[in-house]
Amino acid sequence: MSGLNVVQWSTGACGAIALRVIHDRADLELQGVWVHSEDKVGQDAGALCAGEPIGVIATDDADALISLAPDCISYTASGEARHKECIDDYCRMLGAGINVVTTSVPGLVHPAGFDSAAVAEIESACQLGGASLYASGIEPGFSGDHLVLALSTLSNRIDSVRTQEIFGYADYPVSFTMFEVFGFGKPPEDRCLMEVPGVQASAWGPPVRMVADHLGVEVEIRETYEKRVTDVPLEVAAGRIPAGTVAAVRFETIGVVDERDAIIIEHINRMSPEIAPEWPRADRDGTYRIKFSGDPSFQCELTLGDEHDFSDQGMVATSMRIVNAIPYVCAAAPGIVTAADLPLTLPVHPFRV
Repeated sequence: MSGLNVVQWSTGACGAIALRVIHDRADLELQGVWVHSEDKVGQDAGALCAGEPIGVIATDDADALISLAPDCISYTASGEARHKECIDDYCRMLGAGINVVTTSVPGLVHPAGFDSAAVAEIESACQLGGASLYASGIEPGFSGDHLVLALSTLSNRIDSVRTQEIFGYADYPVSFTMFEVFGFGKPPEDRCLMEVPGVQASAWGPPVRMVADHLGVEVEIRETYEKRVTDVPLEVAAGRIPAGTVAAVRFETIGVVDERDAIIIEHINRMSPEIAPEWPRADRDGTYRIKFSGDPSFQCELTLGDEHDFSDQGMVATSMRIVNAIPYVCAAAPGIVTAADLPLTLPVHPFRV
């Protein structure tokens, strides 16, 4: 018996993982694959993602894929600098009656904290087509919001909660994200996208507000951004980082409650472990640390993979947050749904060989 029909939209780092899993799962049927690059068009999608051929041919014909009327589209196309294009795509898909799960616009993990005009446009498309949209990932989408809310069930009083991502980015291959969004490899006086006021708040403000809204407090959002440079040139997966340019960043998206920093998502990201030794560290890279101060005070660490593959394992976790949600999103009432709305999006047959 075939499962839910799914189209995979893009074959980048997370898209390739999602494609493989969708193809392998008995409850999902890979119906089509969209690609952006002309040189990928006409290739077998499995071979395109460094695997065995699967008999599904990649295309850039969006109309043709939407006309297939799949149950769901797994949308992982780049979204950092093209939120409007992503939202236009979502609305077209949703209006055609196709459910969407996505990693591309992280602010939609909690629509009440995102751009209200964009949310209204998406909701209108959901109601028109009778479809649902779900946005997630590992952070935003889990570590700083969904996991924080689950851990808060241990609390009597919360003075503050801080989620730290302590990751080396040397193995992260997406050059636009690394160089243009975060500012790695740029002179320290250059202003990257993340330093433009409001950009951080558009991505990490919603998960901060998700925690605040569900715990019954009002917040104002504050942003910080720091940089450190490397003394030596570095060769990393995204390209070359010359000496004297940015090779470590630290930033916070802060929810201020009653004039105190109460809900904080902090990133400490280095291209080499020697840089910024004064910044917070973990036993090793690939760690999410959640620190509650209150009654009781406690700390929880989520560490991915091992010291060699934590970046790859993080992308698997990000992809599975949306792939595992597909059956639940398809069964949901029309509209934007969040992790707090859905039941646990449990994997199907996870102990399979």
